[in-house]
Amino acid sequence: MTSYSRAERVGGLIQQTLSDILSKRIKDPRLEMTTITNVKMTRDLRIARIYFSTTGGQQKIEAAKQGFESAIGFVKRDLARRLGLRYMPAIEFYYDDSFDYGAHIDQLLKSIDTNT
Repeated sequence: MTSYSRAERVGGLIQQTLSDILSKRIKDPRLEMTTITNVKMTRDLRIARIYFSTTGGQQKIEAAKQGFESAIGFVKRDLARRLGLRYMPAIEFYYDDSFDYGAHIDQLLKSIDTNT
């Protein structure tokens, strides 16, 4: 049986709860079609690094970052109320470029001529 650290468990709980908040409570059009892909917590649970993904290019990514920054107070209050943690971690948002990288690798693999 694999044991998960408290930071991983809290990160997973924040990801699940934030995804619910994003889909049901936040009405910012900049955050439409945005998905929370991962949450990494520091070991002391003081900082939550939240990774998101969105479609639509660089302008959409920048708009989503601005949307998250403007909603950070609401998000933090709602998370604190729902999670009941003794200390609510600081929240930082980052764009998750792993999907873009995967698509790039896929495109490179498809461009290789397999007839040689």
